[in-house]
Amino acid sequence: MITPLDIENKKFAKQMVNGYSVDEVDDFLDDLTVEYEKMFKENSEFKEKIEKLESDMEQYKTIETTLQSTLIMAQSTAEEVKEVARKQAEQIINEAKANAQKEADTLENEILLKKRELEDIQKQFDVYKAKMESILISQLELLKDINKE
Repeated sequence: MITPLDIENKKFAKQMVNGYSVDEVDDFLDDLTVEYEKMFKENSEFKEKIEKLESDMEQYKTIETTLQSTLIMAQSTAEEVKEVARKQAEQIINEAKANAQKEADTLENEILLKKRELEDIQKQFDVYKAKMESILISQLELLKDINKE
């Protein structure tokens, strides 16, 4: 690549006949050197900007990869938490059902015991009633016998 210094130091062979004006060529080369130097600096600045942008892009790609990994990990963790919560909920429900069934069984047993007690009391009452009836009948017979005498 030709540098501005190469243009500035370039010398042409001088010809006497039908040659170019040395002053005009020198002026043109000076103008060309100034313009080329501007372009050379701009080109260098653009290359630096491109390198910086490529570096930044790599950094952003790294951040993006990290964010994607983090997102995947967060999703996985959320799924695990949901699964654990679901299992705990099932366990709580199963325990509640077992406790409810146990309570229902206990109440059924108590109801059966109370029904038996009621039946026993009703039998005792029937026996008592029969005895009382028998006593009353015998008392009535006695009264009838007393009235006949």
